[in-house]
Amino acid sequence: MSRVPLDPRTAPAFQTAAKMLLGDAQLRKNVRHATDVIQNKRRKLVEEKHDWQLLRESARQIRAHALQHLDVYLDEFERNFTRAGGVVHWARDAAEAQRIVVALVKESGSSEVIKIKSMTTEEVQLNNALEAAGIRAYETDLAELIIQLGEDQPSHIVVPALHKNRAQIREIFRRTMNLPDLGDKPADLADAARRFLREKFLRVKTAVSGANFLIAETGGICIVESEGNGRMCLTLPETLISVVGIEKVIPRWQDLEPLIQLLPRSATGERMNPYNSLWSGVHPGDGPRAMHVVLLDNGRTNVLADSEGRQTLQCIRCAACQNACPVYRQTGGHAYGSVYAGPIGAILTPQLMHMEHSQTLPYASSLCGACYEVCPVKINIPEVLIHLRNKVVEQNGWYAPESLAMKAVAAVFRSERRFRAAQRLGRIAELPLVKSEKRSFSIVGQKQATKPGWIGWLPGLLGGWTDTRDLQAMPKETFRDWWEKRGKA
Repeated sequence: MSRVPLDPRTAPAFQTAAKMLLGDAQLRKNVRHATDVIQNKRRKLVEEKHDWQLLRESARQIRAHALQHLDVYLDEFERNFTRAGGVVHWARDAAEAQRIVVALVKESGSSEVIKIKSMTTEEVQLNNALEAAGIRAYETDLAELIIQLGEDQPSHIVVPALHKNRAQIREIFRRTMNLPDLGDKPADLADAARRFLREKFLRVKTAVSGANFLIAETGGICIVESEGNGRMCLTLPETLISVVGIEKVIPRWQDLEPLIQLLPRSATGERMNPYNSLWSGVHPGDGPRAMHVVLLDNGRTNVLADSEGRQTLQCIRCAACQNACPVYRQTGGHAYGSVYAGPIGAILTPQLMHMEHSQTLPYASSLCGACYEVCPVKINIPEVLIHLRNKVVEQNGWYAPESLAMKAVAAVFRSERRFRAAQRLGRIAELPLVKSEKRSFSIVGQKQATKPGWIGWLPGLLGGWTDTRDLQAMPKETFRDWWEKRGKA
């Protein structure tokens, strides 16, 4: 049940991947339908909360404060969790996290693990590391199970199999679970998954999870979920290993109050999560006998040091920004080449990669601001996108095509004489490109038409614009010319 992991270091440029995925009509239909359903549910529940904006601001302040004093609260969490019988491990990067978890699983005497849905374990490609060590991992979240059995990749933070429809899921289950007569009703598919997983829950003695929040005050860990698989993984195994990003810590138990209200409404359009599990340490006769938390850095300290990019770490992984993003709704999540897709992935992944990889992701946005409007912790994603675009330009140097083009435009705009000359040259250069009559052509399988007086094709790098848009021809007379002719200059 292995699959090639999404790896930002080897992923193609976003524009390249997106162009290919735009041709998958079924995927686009699945994504649009799923995000529409979630957004409509969210909208109704947000409207009934008259203090929604106050909750957002409260959550923003809690997360920002925790990040500002991250070292203090991580130390407090470690002390309290250790005092309660747990063990804390620190992982500087993905490789160290993999080594720690593999060693802990082997120490437990297990050759199998059951897993709760976890973005951090996806980020560090833990399943592949476990498989390489001879350890079999079973995803227990329904969507993650679909992805695992189908040897696919997650395309959404909350609903990883959002790009799959019922017929596709049925075919995966029929093939991998040996169920030739499986029905196609949701209840049939859920029952097949339940029977498949129940044996794993009762037999496998080691579990791996992530966490939604770490509570410094109590040394507690919080996981919220909708299916109950998480509760099974947290209570039945003898050993529990949680891999958690260092940014997930919050100061106090009381801080959960606004976060627990915001998260389900933003993520799945529910008033509350059906299962909210909190635990702190080992309790004889109740739950796991050994508990470990692996605190993962993996680039987060560098993000924290950036005063503008730091707000990225406030994210509570609700995926509201994905559901609202017009770019994500057209391409799905795979185009981003990372487990973190959509607007939050466009700002998180490049920063975790030290801006060495995924440099096209900050451009995977129209900067419409829809992501900022729905973010429950008020991350100004458009602001961070612009900040990262500036970093990309600076990192690539003055000789990058975009940088050279901007410098040339700046030189033209600084001089009225050069600006007027550029306008004259532009009118001459566009003559062969301006259409004098209506012309049809195809883009992404749809017939489009170029109107008279418009440009439907540009050469070279400029063609990136006209691949999906028309460009209006320059007017024969500028406003300045019109003004001067009337003696107004």
